[in-house]
Amino acid sequence: MFGKRGGTSVAPRIDPQPSPAPAARPAATPASPVAPVRFEPGTQLSATTTTVSSPPIAPAAPPPPVMGGHRSESFYETKGQIFGALIEAIDLSQLAKLEPMAAREEIRDIVNEIISIKNLVMSIAEQEELLEDICNDVLGYGPLEPLLARDDIADIMVNGAGTVYIEVEGKIQKTGIRFRDNQQLANICQRIVSQIGRRVDESSPICDARLPDGSRVNVIVPPLAIDGPALTIRKFKKDKLTLEQLVKFGSITPHGAEVLKVIGRCRVNTLISGGTGSGKTTLLNCLTNFIDHDERVITCEDAAELQLQQPHVVRLETRPPNLEGEGQVTMRDLVRNCLRMRPERIIVGEVRGPEAFDLLQAMNTGHDGSMGTLHANSPREALSRLESMITMGGFQLPSRTIREMIVASIDVIIQAARLRDGSRRITHITEVMGMEGDVIITQDLFVYDLLGEDANGKLMGRHRSTGIGQPRFWDRAKYYGEEARLAAALDAAEAPDPHARG
Repeated sequence: MFGKRGGTSVAPRIDPQPSPAPAARPAATPASPVAPVRFEPGTQLSATTTTVSSPPIAPAAPPPPVMGGHRSESFYETKGQIFGALIEAIDLSQLAKLEPMAAREEIRDIVNEIISIKNLVMSIAEQEELLEDICNDVLGYGPLEPLLARDDIADIMVNGAGTVYIEVEGKIQKTGIRFRDNQQLANICQRIVSQIGRRVDESSPICDARLPDGSRVNVIVPPLAIDGPALTIRKFKKDKLTLEQLVKFGSITPHGAEVLKVIGRCRVNTLISGGTGSGKTTLLNCLTNFIDHDERVITCEDAAELQLQQPHVVRLETRPPNLEGEGQVTMRDLVRNCLRMRPERIIVGEVRGPEAFDLLQAMNTGHDGSMGTLHANSPREALSRLESMITMGGFQLPSRTIREMIVASIDVIIQAARLRDGSRRITHITEVMGMEGDVIITQDLFVYDLLGEDANGKLMGRHRSTGIGQPRFWDRAKYYGEEARLAAALDAAEAPDPHARG
């Protein structure tokens, strides 16, 4: 099927194809769940191959441990020779017509033939490793594939072609993985963002995108990134976390989890607050599991990453401006449009600007049970940030008026935190009670107390109830028939468990 390209060969027109998971190889490197990439319209496969043909090409390191994984220069040189011969021998227009798995098989067959023709002496393990690397470079995300295949990695941080860091169990580690050069890294970044119809280049050097599995991607390229393209991927586990699993991990007690279930079920307006990497989006996904399946839910996000299980969900995503600086659709545009779409709940992936005003308006006009996340280090700071975002949005309102709107709209603030040992905890479940003078009054239902650390440096602490018998949303819980469940959880939580996990 694949002969040497003639002078009439044109760049392939990539047609959409379903992307089945590639078959596992006998090599140590597992197949990636996202490799090969989906063949979407506009994928710049031909542009990639014009730049990756110059040797040497930095291959991906095998999966854990990734702290080492450095290979000899001779391996890179051999791979560069084989890759160059592959590009000369393969017809990309024909390759683009194949299913991803079949395309991978064709590439492997041709590479094996090239190895045989060149009389290269390689062990079976080395040959399989090289085959997998080349397939990843042509069809997938190159050196990133082994990291994307690992479910224990929370973040992948690429600081230019030569430096890749990962976060495992809350700790950042440097890997032995590197790219051939910044051009290869830039090509992979372009391949990622083009899948959702976006681009990243000198004229548009910042881009948010997502992978097919929902992982969040941010790319910033020169001239803004001085040392080469910077790529950050916030990975999500293949098996979505549930509240029961958060209890198992010690993020919250079973009684606290019951209170959160009642909050999600009873359409309580909720704000999830926390720092970067504290688990806000994960917690929001967990809470949405308790939304009734007969409710119409609309989500608004910068990069769609929420994965709700309800049957009636409409997902909206912002859009950056085009080359002429036009066509931008902001988060505020989406939230305002939601009000015309007959929503019962509005879920905002992250509140970070003047859309805070529109979300509060929605919460206060019949869209009970709406939720959103926001960056803040405490419930009190979350309220202050809401007020600041509304003020910066150009709304000329007195501070007291804004605070009255916040009190009338927000019922509960859930605070998440990532502690210095890498563990994640829900540190507060706090109610917004009302106002005394010009001050917003809150009360804590649950708090997390730090008690110290053990011999291994792990922080120890416990969740405790503050003894509130009837929270402010009691009547709402009673309306939905959940008051007995709420009372049982609060009563059981009053006596702190001395054996609570840290």
